[in-house]
Amino acid sequence: MKGNTNHIYHNPLKIDSKSQKLLFVALLGLCLTSWISPPLALFIGLIAAQTIGHPFVHLNQKATSILLQFSVVGLGFGMNIFSAIEVGREGFIFTICSIFGTLTLGLLLGRFLKIEHKTSFLISAGTAICGGSAIAALSPVMQAKEKQISVALGTVFILNSVALFVFPAIGHYFDLSQTQFGLWCAIAIHDTSSVVGAASRYGTTALEIATTVKLTRALWIIPLAFGTAFIYKNDAKKIKIPYFIGLFITAMLLSSYVPPIQHVAPFFVNLAKIGLTLTLFLIGSGLSWEVLKSVGMRPLFQGISLWIVIASATLFAIIQLS
Repeated sequence: MKGNTNHIYHNPLKIDSKSQKLLFVALLGLCLTSWISPPLALFIGLIAAQTIGHPFVHLNQKATSILLQFSVVGLGFGMNIFSAIEVGREGFIFTICSIFGTLTLGLLLGRFLKIEHKTSFLISAGTAICGGSAIAALSPVMQAKEKQISVALGTVFILNSVALFVFPAIGHYFDLSQTQFGLWCAIAIHDTSSVVGAASRYGTTALEIATTVKLTRALWIIPLAFGTAFIYKNDAKKIKIPYFIGLFITAMLLSSYVPPIQHVAPFFVNLAKIGLTLTLFLIGSGLSWEVLKSVGMRPLFQGISLWIVIASATLFAIIQLS
């Protein structure tokens, strides 16, 4: 959201600018403490968005992107490369089937609901691969307009917020193992931040599996982006490759093969978890009521329908095949 409407839009209670910034920074500082879990940070951010607003909203997207990438790399120091390879191999078939199934169903739903094509494609790609990252990578390739990007991002972030609270409860209800839940999270939740947040609530093994499978899944941005560039006849040089995944793999290699790194690895992992908590607070603080209203019913219905189908189908498959 750009323009001169930010004063009203980002300051619902209309408090003075200095007080707004002090309150926001205080909440940000609170999220640095051990008392605040990632889901609670998201909830605090959502409350802040509806009350004091976000005084630094113009920096929000860049800040969340940097923090998330930093957090993912940090989590890599707590993982073993051999376990990651095994997990990636196990989740490969699920990844392929879910990506192509989700994209196909999403585009069909978009056409049925008469949603603008680029908006529908971005929502489908965000659901199929890795939420906001996929939307950010594909939007310049297909020359999407700001409104189309905003609607797609809003849809994905709303559902991500719901997933962070709902998925662990569903996992416990079906008595999913750590492995089952980690795999389900990685496939059925859009954004890496919410995948990591939900899995971290379920257990260490679930977190390792979810992070590894999700980042393997994120690599599919590259072929999808090249395919999109071909379809829309645009310059492939605009494609944003997720280089931080290489740093994540490097962190795992260092943790697995370099003994001195193993002694400091817990420090990096703890920093990563703090970074994730801040990321979720910032995501929540960007979801004001105006953002929720701007999404619209049809794109939101597409996103919800697509999400329910992919989440239900993968949960059923994981339970049956385990």
